[in-house]
Amino acid sequence: MSAESVGLALLLLGGLLLLSKLVRVKWKLSQKLYLPSSIIGGGIALLLGPDILGRLSGLLADQGIAEDLAERLRAGGLFGEEIMSVWSTLPGLLISVVFASLFLGKRMPKLKETVDLAGPNLAFGVTVASGQYVIGLLLAIFVLAPVFGVPLFSGALIEIGFLGGHGTAAGLGNTFEQVGWAEGQDLALGMATVGLLSGVIIGIILINWGARTKKTRVIDADNKGTDKEQAGLIEHENRTAGSTMTIHPSSMDPLTLHFGLIAVAIIIGQLILSGLQWVEQALWAETIEIMAYVPLFPLAMIGGIVVQIVIDRFDKNHLVDERSVERIQGMSLDVLIIAAMATLSLQAIAENIAVFAILAISGIVWCLFAFLVLAPRMMPNYWFERGIGEFGQSMGVTATGMVLMRVVDPEAKTPAYPAFGYKQLVFEPFFGGGLVTAAAIPLVVSPLVGAWGFLAIMAGTMVAALFLGLVVLRRRHRKMAQAAAEGQKESASV
Repeated sequence: MSAESVGLALLLLGGLLLLSKLVRVKWKLSQKLYLPSSIIGGGIALLLGPDILGRLSGLLADQGIAEDLAERLRAGGLFGEEIMSVWSTLPGLLISVVFASLFLGKRMPKLKETVDLAGPNLAFGVTVASGQYVIGLLLAIFVLAPVFGVPLFSGALIEIGFLGGHGTAAGLGNTFEQVGWAEGQDLALGMATVGLLSGVIIGIILINWGARTKKTRVIDADNKGTDKEQAGLIEHENRTAGSTMTIHPSSMDPLTLHFGLIAVAIIIGQLILSGLQWVEQALWAETIEIMAYVPLFPLAMIGGIVVQIVIDRFDKNHLVDERSVERIQGMSLDVLIIAAMATLSLQAIAENIAVFAILAISGIVWCLFAFLVLAPRMMPNYWFERGIGEFGQSMGVTATGMVLMRVVDPEAKTPAYPAFGYKQLVFEPFFGGGLVTAAAIPLVVSPLVGAWGFLAIMAGTMVAALFLGLVVLRRRHRKMAQAAAEGQKESASV
């Protein structure tokens, strides 16, 4: 892999992203489905890759037509083997950038503020996430492993693909290889694609249903957004700055400063991971080995929290701009998704299509049940607006939840946005690519915990989250509502 190949691979990704944005602007179906351009670009790259274009050219070669060209296309598609090799390594690197950026530039809320506003969202999110493990592991133990011969940790694919998304699935590539099931990464990436598409499509259907049945509190059935919004464009009069200049460019470009902070967060994460691996090897590696399989990105997120704590303590000039961090994070995620989809192996999915279908359908049914049955009972107010964001995230990562909330609450009139954001501070370090997601496969394969042990842990977590949301927080909000009503009566009487 030469430096020229790396440079050309990045340039081709940039060209594909521009092409995918043009498709989004011109293709009405992609607008109605709110498909991110990176997903469209990933689909284009997949079509031109070895698994589709390469196989089609192989059919021509079998007829004796252009055999040399067909052989090259079969090995690396239109882009070539070296480009595909570069693309396959990018997701594992860029996912650390995405996770290290999660908390940089964000104010750490007070505990009471978080509990009151985000408690119901957190209880619901943990219920759905742990439930994905419970359903997946039960299927793996009783159906998938005995019938199809796949490993028991295949039950973790629902949470990895749905909540974790393409970035997490790609970041766990080395973990799948180390435990001897490399095709698991392709299934996880396929699950992420199904989850994202299903999350958007089903989410839009639910929003239309909610608007018609008056379950939404802000929009009605006729509110579909402007043509430019559906095309992914912003009207000229509504455009705002994508970032704030916090330092003078004569000393350093502001974007460079923020990139440096993300780099420090990743380095801290690497030091934490190396330290934990050293401790494990010194103390308990012969009994159970977990940290050897844990990827860098969840620890990079911890590094980001450490950097933000230091910033909160010592940055008196407010040099860190949240929007600048988000721009770096967004670019990394776009490149990550298109590279991961471009190198997705359709053959691995085809060879395990029954396993894939069972897990995907079960995950979708569980997320739908949680939204339609649990959300109205766990959310104290604006359950549809708050629940649709959680539904989107449970199937297609955080960005999908934000897209659906943007549709159902375009002007942020409900508490859905702050509740969703504060919940992430507690939720993200563990699920959806956090420590639990990273440790799930190592724990399932370890003899000390195993599939049954991890199933018991997740079942206990789900029951505790349900009790918290349906009993404890519900009772707390009732008391708060009664106290507020009594206070209004007293002020009215005076």
